Amino acid sequence: MDSPVVPSGGVLTPLGVSSVRLNPGFWGSLPTETIIDHCYEWIGRVGWAANFTGAARRGREFSDSEVYKLMEGMAWVHDPRLDELTSVIAAAQQSDGYLNTKWGHARYSDLEWGHELYCYGHLIQAGVAQARASGGGELFELVKRAADHVCDVFMNNRGVCGHPEIEMALIELYRVTRAERYLEMARRFIDRRGTPALADIELGRAYFQDDVPVRKAEVFRGHAVRALYLAGAVVDLAVETGDRDLLDLVERQWERTVARRTHLTGGMGSRHNGESFGEDWELPPDRAYNETCAGVASFMLSHRLLLATGNRRYADQAERTFYNVIAAGPALDGRSFFYTNPLQVRVAGEVTSGVSPRADGGLRASWRAVSCCPTNLARTFAALPAYVATGTDAGLQIHHLTPARIEHDGFVVEVDTEMPWQGAATLRVLRAPDRLRVLSLRLPMWAGGGTAEWSRVWAAGEEVSVDLRMTPRWVEPDPRIDALRGCVAVERGPLVYCAESPGDQPPLTRITVDTSRAPEVVDEEIEVDAHLTSADDRPWPYGPRARTETEAVRLRLRPYYQWGNHGPATMRVWLPQG
Repeated sequence: MDSPVVPSGGVLTPLGVSSVRLNPGFWGSLPTETIIDHCYEWIGRVGWAANFTGAARRGREFSDSEVYKLMEGMAWVHDPRLDELTSVIAAAQQSDGYLNTKWGHARYSDLEWGHELYCYGHLIQAGVAQARASGGGELFELVKRAADHVCDVFMNNRGVCGHPEIEMALIELYRVTRAERYLEMARRFIDRRGTPALADIELGRAYFQDDVPVRKAEVFRGHAVRALYLAGAVVDLAVETGDRDLLDLVERQWERTVARRTHLTGGMGSRHNGESFGEDWELPPDRAYNETCAGVASFMLSHRLLLATGNRRYADQAERTFYNVIAAGPALDGRSFFYTNPLQVRVAGEVTSGVSPRADGGLRASWRAVSCCPTNLARTFAALPAYVATGTDAGLQIHHLTPARIEHDGFVVEVDTEMPWQGAATLRVLRAPDRLRVLSLRLPMWAGGGTAEWSRVWAAGEEVSVDLRMTPRWVEPDPRIDALRGCVAVERGPLVYCAESPGDQPPLTRITVDTSRAPEVVDEEIEVDAHLTSADDRPWPYGPRARTETEAVRLRLRPYYQWGNHGPATMRVWLPQG
């Protein structure tokens, strides 16, 4: 099956990329090919591909992984340039399977920061993608050599990587090959964490999830991407070994993290220091980190939990993260990218040319010194059809409404919808077997939750329809989130909205909103009643309440994922109530 995740068990079975065709619409019109082309151009321009040829090395210690993530995306869309890149990296692989352009002279001498095993993880996932999408090839063969090398070196020592990732990859390789050593290697990597297995660092062992064993952790903590990749691997291990206790553990960790450490957009990672989760209720809008890669990792984890349990709660969270973090990552033209995704930007970013040295900055950049996010988006968008629906012996389950043609076991359904702008959707049967089939559709929590289900012996041409409630709604934060007390936000359907400064907007630092009147839809945007406040400047900003004056205004909000596409701007999601 040509899907990034193909578990051997679980409640739901994923459908492959070739089983779901995305038609024009929000998901199907994402600039996937443009992003792949853009990444291909830039890894050549900055010399990261040339590192494999013996040229003077350029880029960070993990830059090999960006080439591999791009190759995974290429594999899913059958990009012919994959063979060219495969030939380049194959020439750099050593006779024992070792492959890394940074550390060949000092193998595994810095497991905390070296990222050698992390890079293998993305290499392996690229090879798995080729095996599933095309039946194998040179890339898949060199990937098995690299994986065998890892097993030879690490099976019987205590080493792990400072950046979890290879664990998911090894389990997926096991699922393709059924070679038990790959599953066992992943299990040992997971079980070693927190014993501890790595040296202590300034950021603390929690940074790379080495502070407590996996089975004793209560919540996701430390570096957000690392934590989420590790959790994804633990779900995979639980499914492959039938360890229900382990799966229950990840579910509890996920529940607490979503309930107390996740931003309204679905973004994860509250702290710039260590790109990490904060404590419970530590969710500042302006200092939120919310790395795009953490959004990708969260989306992948939620999908794995959905497959394992069938609980639509995970698809709800995947939807939120997709529309408001992942879709926000690239510019609308697919040629610049956010690394961080804060919920408030106080100072408009500066336009940069060339490679940006900063992760944040309030503006998308064409490329960064650390450009993990563009290549992560490339592989995610390329495999996106595989996340839309699942199949069982009983029938077809649609988890995300988007225009598509979906096929499973002789059952072919076409989805017609304008989501996320309109809530109406029609499911049309194009072909059906002559037996009872169940067609089901997840109803998102914002539309009341639940599942719409139709069971019958279908005939070609039959249709069923739903119309989800798309009324804009005020959203209030949990009062324990200190940084958001007294503020509200606006959502409509799966989209979070924000105020952005360009155009005729009033200054966002002087705005309060009036929640007594419902938000009003204006085209694809929303307008709300607000007040523009003014106050006298004082030599000291504390003391008795300052005298203020207000003026009634209308405030225009646009979908958060669209912000930053109109030049440098200030922005805020959470709006003070007046």
